[in-house]
Amino acid sequence: MNLENLRQRYPELITWMENEGYYNNYIYHVKREIRRILARADKEGWKSYSDVYQEYANRLTSPYTLRNKRTFLGLIEHFDVFGQYPDGRRRQKIVKRGKYHLLTDEYKAVIDYYCAAEERRGKKSTTIYGESHNAATFLYALQEKSYETLQSITEEAVLSAFIGEDGRPRRSCSYKKNVMAVLKACLPKDTETFERILSFFPMLRETRKNIQYLQPDEIAALKQALTDVNSPLSLRDKAIGILVLSTGLRCCDVASMTLASIDWENDLITISQQKTKEPLGLLLSATVGNAVYDYLVYERPKIESEYLFISERRPYRRLESWSLGNIADKLLKTANIRQSDGDRRGFHIFRHRLATALLGNGVARPVISQILGHADPDSLEPYLSADITHLKECALSIEQFPVDKGVFANA
Repeated sequence: MNLENLRQRYPELITWMENEGYYNNYIYHVKREIRRILARADKEGWKSYSDVYQEYANRLTSPYTLRNKRTFLGLIEHFDVFGQYPDGRRRQKIVKRGKYHLLTDEYKAVIDYYCAAEERRGKKSTTIYGESHNAATFLYALQEKSYETLQSITEEAVLSAFIGEDGRPRRSCSYKKNVMAVLKACLPKDTETFERILSFFPMLRETRKNIQYLQPDEIAALKQALTDVNSPLSLRDKAIGILVLSTGLRCCDVASMTLASIDWENDLITISQQKTKEPLGLLLSATVGNAVYDYLVYERPKIESEYLFISERRPYRRLESWSLGNIADKLLKTANIRQSDGDRRGFHIFRHRLATALLGNGVARPVISQILGHADPDSLEPYLSADITHLKECALSIEQFPVDKGVFANA
C-alpha cells in the first residue's frame, strides 16, 4: 500500500474541507483516520483501503460505527488514489477492486483497450465501468480454468462461463451483452481473434420480472404528502416529487436541471437528456411551476450556481442523481407506502406510473416515447405489463371449457 501521496498531500484535503465549511468534528475524524493509516499500514500489512476497513469489521459490532468508518475511508481513498475531493453529499464508498488486478497482462490489455476506445467515443463512464467489470470477471473465470491467453480460449471454455453442468444458465443475458460489448470494441485490435471468441457465445433468453407499479390509493397518498402544508418534506423535496410524478423525468435529468431549464414565459421545461444526449421539451404545468417557484423563492440557498436543485446542508452543491434516491425514500415514508421488505422504491416507479397511465388512457405509443424521452420505441415494452386497462381486453373467455365443480368454491 503506497501511502507516499497521502503522506505529502493530506494537509491539502484538510485545508480544502475547512474552507468548504465542513464541521470541525467531521474534519477531526478524517484527520485521525489518516494519521492511523499512515502509522499502522506497514505494521498491519494493509494492501488497500478495503483491508483497513476489514480490520474494523473484524472487531467492531456497531453498524453505525462501521458505516462511519467506511465513509471516512472512502473519502480518503478517493482523494489519495483518484485525486477527488468530497462533494458534501455523496458517501464516497471504498472502491471494490474487482478481478482486473488479478488478470494476466494480455487480458488486462483487452480491458485497457476497450476503456480507452469507448472513452474516445464518448460512452458514459458508468457504462464503461459496468461493462469492463463484467468482462474482467469473465476473463478471470477463463483464466482460473487455465485459459490464460486469447488464442487458448475455446467454445467449451466460453460456454462453461455461461451454462452450468446441469444445462441451466449461470449468467444473465445482460451480463453476456456487457462482455460482448467489450470484445466487439476490441475488433480493430485483432479482428480474427475477437470474432472467433464472439462466435462462441451462447444464445440466452432475456427475461423480465413483473414490475410493481403504483396503485391508485398509493398515488393519492403521494399527492397528499406532496401538497400537505404540515408535511415534514422540504420545499425542495416536494418540488422534485411533484416534478417527477408529473413528468416522469429520470433522476439524472432532474439532478442536471439548471435555472435556465425552466422557461417561465412559455411554460416549458427544456433539458438535454443525460442518458441519450438528446434534447427534450415538456410542458410546465401550473402544479409543477408553483412547487418549483416556492422552492426558489423561499428555500433555495442564495449561492451562485446554475443548477436548479441544491443540497440542503453546507457545503452547498448541486444534487447528484444518487441523492434523489434518498428523497424518494423520504417521500414514500412520509406517504406511508411501500415500507415492506421487497417493495419497489425509487423515483423510477413514478416514471413507470406515468407511462402506464398514458397507456391506459389510450395515448399513442410514439407520443409516450417522446414524453419519456426514449431513443428507442421498444423501450416502452416493459411498461405494457402494467397496462391493466388494455390487458383485460385481451382476456379470453373460459365459458367453452369445462370446469369441475368446486374449483372456485373457496374463491
